[in-house]
Amino acid sequence: MKKHLLLIVFMLINLLAHAQQVKAVRINAWYDTTAISELYDRVPIGLQYTYSDSSTRQTAGLLQGNLRWNKIQISSSNGQVQNGILLFNRQQLIQQHYRITLTVTIENNPPLEATITLPHLIGMRFNHYADSIKRDIRYYINVEGKFSSGRVLPLDTAQLHFKTSAGQVLGQDLLIEKNDTVKTVTIDAWYKPNPDMFIHSVVPVKQMPDPDLPPPPGRPVPRGRRQ
Repeated sequence: MKKHLLLIVFMLINLLAHAQQVKAVRINAWYDTTAISELYDRVPIGLQYTYSDSSTRQTAGLLQGNLRWNKIQISSSNGQVQNGILLFNRQQLIQQHYRITLTVTIENNPPLEATITLPHLIGMRFNHYADSIKRDIRYYINVEGKFSSGRVLPLDTAQLHFKTSAGQVLGQDLLIEKNDTVKTVTIDAWYKPNPDMFIHSVVPVKQMPDPDLPPPPGRPVPRGRRQ
């Protein structure tokens, strides 16, 4: 009986000693590449702890692990993390060269740091739907952004500021009045988070009216109209 008791005590001591020796030595962080963080200022993230015995643990959510976010103390160099969602400031992100450092503490382990580099805009271009602007009809200003992730995504007034040489900008539409005699319009677009990034385009204004449409089949041509 004493031998069994001593054996159990010895095993418990070994287990406790092993548990005390196993420490978190590294942490890696990932972000959800499907969340379109190129446009939205929030993105799901995941953390993976690597321990001194080479075992690993992942956070719940993105990495589908068993480490709950409410068991983790985490601070961010940009914004904050709420239940696995990183909320960040894009203006600050530009100043930090698109890198966010996370400082994470779990259980009795010392704080560890991990860095996430988020995708960013590297270029813009106009993709006009029509080769000219018609008077008295809204002309949509279509702008696309090219990102470091390789994606090309449409940009809107949440990211862009517009200025034109004529007409009126209504949201992301340009309207030239019916009696305006301008022949071309210069359109400038700035990226709001980084005004150093801008593009411009000169678009002609349609001068001749559209031809009349032919009547439907079986309907006579109105008098006075050439056939």
